[in-house]
Amino acid sequence: MARIDLSVESKVPEAAETLQAIEAAFGRVPNLFRAYAHHPPLLRANWEKVQCVMGEGRLDRRLKEAIALSVSGDNGCAYCVAAHGRALKALGTTDSTVESLVNQNGEGLPEGFDERELALLRLVRKSNRSPMQVTDEELEAVHHAGWSDGELVEALGVMELFIGFNRFLDTLQIDIDF
Repeated sequence: MARIDLSVESKVPEAAETLQAIEAAFGRVPNLFRAYAHHPPLLRANWEKVQCVMGEGRLDRRLKEAIALSVSGDNGCAYCVAAHGRALKALGTTDSTVESLVNQNGEGLPEGFDERELALLRLVRKSNRSPMQVTDEELEAVHHAGWSDGELVEALGVMELFIGFNRFLDTLQIDIDF
C-alpha cells in the first residue's frame, strides 16, 4: 500500500492541467503521476521530461522501453518492470525477451535485439550499476557499434529518468496500477 495519499485530483487543484494531459496520453493517470501531483511543479517537470526522453530523439521507442525495463529490473523496481514490460509487449516483444531483459546480466542477446543495440544496452546497464567502473574501452565499443554521442546521451537520459522513478516509487511503495 502506498505510503502517501494518491487521491489527489480534488486536493491539489494546481496539478489538474498536467493530470489531464497525462490522462489524455495514457487513458488514465498512473499512480506514479498521482504521487508526484503532491508537488505540482515536480509533476509538470517530470511529465515534460517523460515526453522529451521517451517521445523524442533518435532512439526508437522499443529500445528506450528496453533500457527502462533493464534499468528498472537491475534496480528491483516492480512498478517500472511491470509498466515497461507491458509497454514492450504492446510493441510486439515476446514474454521471453521481456524476462531476459529483466534478469540477464547484459551478456546474452535478447530475442529481437541486434548486436548494435546490445552494445548500448550493456553500457547503460553498467552505467546504472557501477558508473565509475565504465571504461574508455566500453565507451569506444558503443561508438564502434555505430552509436553517436547524441544517441549515447539519449540512452543515458532514459537510464537517468528511470533511476529517479525507481527510487521514488520504491521509497513511497506506490502500488502497481495496471
